[in-house]
This record gives sequence, C-alpha cells and structure tokens, in this order.
Amino acid sequence: MRKYICVLFLCVISFASIAQEKKEAKDYFDKVKTLDSTVKTLYAVISGEKGKERDWDLFKFLFQPDARLIPSGKNEKGEFMVRYMKPDDYVKGSGKWLVENGFIEKEIHRRVNAFGNIAHVFSTYEAYKYDTGDKPFMRGINSIQLLNDGKRWWIVNIYWTQETEKTPIPKKYLPKELK
Repeated sequence: MRKYICVLFLCVISFASIAQEKKEAKDYFDKVKTLDSTVKTLYAVISGEKGKERDWDLFKFLFQPDARLIPSGKNEKGEFMVRYMKPDDYVKGSGKWLVENGFIEKEIHRRVNAFGNIAHVFSTYEAYKYDTGDKPFMRGINSIQLLNDGKRWWIVNIYWTQETEKTPIPKKYLPKELK
C-alpha cells in the first residue's frame, strides 16, 4: 500500500509539473503569434535594469531548437570573426553580466523581408545601461532570421555586429530623426 501511495504521489506531482509547463508555454504563445510580437519579445526579454532577473525560459522559447546566436566583431589581431552560440550558451555567457550591469536594448529601426513562412528582419538597436539613459553606449544591427511553422514564429538565427567609428550604421537603417 505504501508503494502505491508513493507512486500515486509521484504521478500527481509529475502531472502538476507538466500542466504548469504547458500553462507557461501557452502563456508564451501570445509572445510569438506575430513577427512583430516575436521581435519585441526578444528585445524585452534581454533588457532590464541592473539587478533585474531575466525570464530565460521565455528567451529560450523564442528560438527554434537548432537556432544560433552569432555575434561578430574584431579579435585581438583586428580581424573580423564570428562566434556561434545556442540560446543556452548565450544565457551562460551573458546572463549574469546583463543582470549585474543593467542592459536595455531598444529597437530604433526595422526592415523586414518576408516570403511565405520565412522572414528576415534587419533590426537597428541602441543599448543603454539603464532605461533613462540619455545616450546609448552601443548601437548595432541584428540580422534576425525567422520561420513560421503555421502556429507561431521561431527565431532561427540572430547574427549581429556593433557600430564602430570606421563602420557607422548606414542612414537607410536609421529612423528619420537620426539620419
């Protein structure tokens, strides 16, 4: 009888856990119904004031299982390089820093090309240490590739680079007020 009660208890806990996961996933589906909501959620989920924890479950929910995040920049020799990360790698490598330092990334301009169930978003961003920051400490462009599977939008890849003195953001990728 004792074994039966233990098994029943474990089943109840497992079903409750699965139900909670499904509820959370269902709550997240509103965030990925449209291309616009998916991109806005990406920016919102990594942004936060110093000390604010991020919803990394939501962050990971945005990405297709084989998705990659691909930052580009110069190495110590001055050569342009890329690094390939899975969403979990990004969280492990940047999550603590984002919380400890504060990081607010705001989209300031967007260009979208779409065909059928695929889309490419060229999204210009500014980054601040805190929400009321006057001047961004960084700007750049996120190249975001997405897939719609008929139910939702998935981020397939994000490939980005920062603006530098030698490579300023072209005017066509800036809002009218900044051109």
